[in-house]
Amino acid sequence: MSDSTFDAFRRAEALLADRRPLEALRELKAVLDAAPDQRSVQLLAGRAYLGSAQLKRAEEAFRKVLELDPSDYYARFALGRTLQRQSRLPEALAQLRMAAAMNPTPEYQEALGEVSARLAVERDR
Repeated sequence: MSDSTFDAFRRAEALLADRRPLEALRELKAVLDAAPDQRSVQLLAGRAYLGSAQLKRAEEAFRKVLELDPSDYYARFALGRTLQRQSRLPEALAQLRMAAAMNPTPEYQEALGEVSARLAVERDR
């Protein structure tokens, strides 16, 4: 990344931290064009897409991260949450299981429990 794209990346990070995902995506446009295969760029874009409810784009970005690094447990967790928001629960469950196995934090375990419970309720109907 050049200095200007690096600065844009940092501005996008700050905007996302301030819960301004659409503005973050505007900053990221040039970064995505310059470095589409950078894991960190795709991960930040996925988070911004998720934050702005652009779920298909978020899914694409998180899947790209996992193509680049299959061991990225945060990308698996975020992909699982993205799939959950699309009501694609079996797919979400698979991603959340892997994320929780790789990094058994309470947040990941809770997400896994949520999706498991929703699937159980749907099966009992």
